[in-house]
Amino acid sequence: MKMNTKEHIYLSFMIIMLIGFIFCLTIGLKAASAAIITTTAPTITTTTPVQNWVALPPYNTLWPLWSPALSPINPDTGLPTPLVTSLTRSTVLPVQPGLTWHFALGHPWLLYNTPLGMAYYDPFTGIDLWPPDILINSITRLPITITLPSTYAILPPTPAWWILQEVPAANWEYITTYPTFSTSTVAPVPTLSSLLTATALLF
Repeated sequence: MKMNTKEHIYLSFMIIMLIGFIFCLTIGLKAASAAIITTTAPTITTTTPVQNWVALPPYNTLWPLWSPALSPINPDTGLPTPLVTSLTRSTVLPVQPGLTWHFALGHPWLLYNTPLGMAYYDPFTGIDLWPPDILINSITRLPITITLPSTYAILPPTPAWWILQEVPAANWEYITTYPTFSTSTVAPVPTLSSLLTATALLF
């Protein structure tokens, strides 16, 4: 059957429309597939471990970067910065108690100023002049530099329960034993209110 001109034009138009529809449908399916792949692709995230401790000479005992009172934020760097750069008998603490840790021990030491030099508090032995015997070579009497693990900086902070339990006891013992470290009978004894509380060390 022979088509007239109008029918021929109509058929051509329908064929063009069909081809266009198939083309648009193909493009749409590809876009949808790409969208699905993009949204379902796994997201890889990385985290930087928080540094909790810094080693101080000459013994390599650890000083807490997690304590805002002992390592305040440096406004120039935005990083916590220790109040002291070394821990020796002659170190004078800007605030007290300080805190330092031999990572191999189960607990840290709390640090205090005395007229005879810096002292430390150990919950088992009380207060004595720094350094503890464990940090001194028994033969040469020279400092023992602790060999630290590679992960020492990210070791967990001192447990809050230990701070809350030991700081009040240590502060009180420091006040009561202070006269035994004094070279003068008229040396003023520090007051409890001048010492950091457990909460101040933690927050």
